[in-house]
Amino acid sequence: MPLSDAGAFNALLMSRVDGCDGLRLARPALVPEVHLHLAEDAIVLQARLEAQTGRRLAAPFWANAWVGGQAVARYVLDHPHLVAGRRVLDVASGSGIVSIAAAMAGAATVTANDIDQYALAAVIANARANSVEIEVHARDLLDGDGGDAEVVLAGDVFYSPELAGPMLAFLERVAARGARVLVGDPGRDYVPRHRLEVVAGYPVSLAGAAEDALVKWVQVFRPILGIGPAAHWATAR
Repeated sequence: MPLSDAGAFNALLMSRVDGCDGLRLARPALVPEVHLHLAEDAIVLQARLEAQTGRRLAAPFWANAWVGGQAVARYVLDHPHLVAGRRVLDVASGSGIVSIAAAMAGAATVTANDIDQYALAAVIANARANSVEIEVHARDLLDGDGGDAEVVLAGDVFYSPELAGPMLAFLERVAARGARVLVGDPGRDYVPRHRLEVVAGYPVSLAGAAEDALVKWVQVFRPILGIGPAAHWATAR
């Protein structure tokens, strides 16, 4: 989908004629400092957007404050020295909650990366709602090493075997070149725990949230280096 097509999302967001077609400005449980445009009903929101564009769209994951991202955002806000004055890359940024937290914590630059153009439109709108500046980037970055980013952050990126292997390999390459890496997840099946070290954990009560199960604990991890390649982890676990 061309970036210009995200204008449909922006039209919905800025008009507020009928409650933003299912979006509302809300404060996530773990990071009430942050305001996000979130879906009241993601199915209705997707149907409205598809009706406007006349095409089938991916599920609007960007319209939920997934708890892995909330955990990374919370950790960054509580430890601002980790990003202050540094170049930060937020991979699979979704709503932009992690990017916004990094900007609030004093990062020199923040780039939000997502392959869903609607997610990038949401990041721009959410950054505006929080009075921070965030750059957006649409290309798939998983075959690289994060470029010149000094800190790479990610939330909720181990939700499928197809993504878990390439994402882990990417994050380990980033860490191997000396950049700081933090990733958050509530304990989904494909989290490579044997290759990650826990740095923080938070209790969360999310009855009725758009998660795969009721989440009671979410953790922030960093890669453990020096334990061999990760390329085939997802199929050999």
